[in-house]
Amino acid sequence: MPMTEPQNEDVASVTKRDLIDELVARYPRFSRRDAEVMVNEVFEGLADALRRGERIEIRGFGSFVVRHRQARTGRNPRTGRRVDVEAKRVPFFKVGKELRERVDIVPDDDAKADASGQ
Repeated sequence: MPMTEPQNEDVASVTKRDLIDELVARYPRFSRRDAEVMVNEVFEGLADALRRGERIEIRGFGSFVVRHRQARTGRNPRTGRRVDVEAKRVPFFKVGKELRERVDIVPDDDAKADASGQ
C-alpha cells in the first residue's frame, strides 16, 4: 500500500494578524490600531450573534449557525475507556455557492504543473 503525503503540509494559514496587516495595506488612512479594533469588533459581533443562537449569513461567502449535539457515550482514544460526552452547542459554517466556485478555480501555476504531469 503506497504512502500518501499529508495534503495540508504546504498550505499556509491566514491569521488575525494577517487580516489586520492586509487591512492596513489596502487602507493606509487607518492606523494599525484602528484596523485591529475593526477586525476584533467584527469577530466579537459574529461570536455574540452565535452565542444568542442567531444565524449569520454573509452573501457570497456563507452562513454560520449553531448546531446542538446530543449527549452521547464516547471513547477515550488513548485508553479505550468509555466516557460520557455532555450535550453541547457548536458553531457550524456552510460555504456559499459563490465562495465554493471561487475556491474551485485552479491558479495558473498549479494548472501548468498538472498539465505537464508534475
